[in-house]
Amino acid sequence: MSSVAGMVSALCTMEYDEEGRICVPNHGSHSIHDRFEALTKSTSDMTNAAHDLHASYEQVADRINALLDGPCDWTAAMATTVCELHNAFEHYHWTGFYRTVRPDHLQVGPYQGGHGCLDIPFSRGVCGAAAREARTQLVPDVEAFPGHIACSSSTRSEIVVPICTPDGQVMAVLDVDSDDPDAFNEIDQEHLERLAAMLGSRFAEEWKASMAIGQD
Repeated sequence: MSSVAGMVSALCTMEYDEEGRICVPNHGSHSIHDRFEALTKSTSDMTNAAHDLHASYEQVADRINALLDGPCDWTAAMATTVCELHNAFEHYHWTGFYRTVRPDHLQVGPYQGGHGCLDIPFSRGVCGAAAREARTQLVPDVEAFPGHIACSSSTRSEIVVPICTPDGQVMAVLDVDSDDPDAFNEIDQEHLERLAAMLGSRFAEEWKASMAIGQD
């Protein structure tokens, strides 16, 4: 039985006083009381960690918005965004963009960390799936992802967020790898998607123009 299940089972069999308060029996070891306190502390720690992660992302977003305030092109925006994200979070071990450079094909853009894969079709890997489906890929275990491309042998988990134009075209994906298993969660996803929406809205026309030139 798990510790949480055991705790629930123990609480269900406890006695209550006339005012409905739990009566913790004194059996010397206080095991039920100790386990209850440990569970409460663990829940509190998780709540605090989530709050801190939200706050960190908000601070990073503020810095990125300030840095991009003024004349700025798409390449400079990607490089600035990657730099801020990569240096803000300990669980970010590779951070970069893969750009849509021709239909159904990604090519590496600005990044920080070890060498990335240079060229990725939409049909392959986590980045390809994010681009193909225009949907975030939150991958707790890259080894369990069908067709995962191992650009780095140390990567254990990954999150890839598509950057889309307002009319739904995928102009790039933001890829973050971690050497830790299950490193990313819904908080990472929420804030990265918010950042992706800003970039997609602001730089869509520049990207469309570059694609048109490339197809001439």
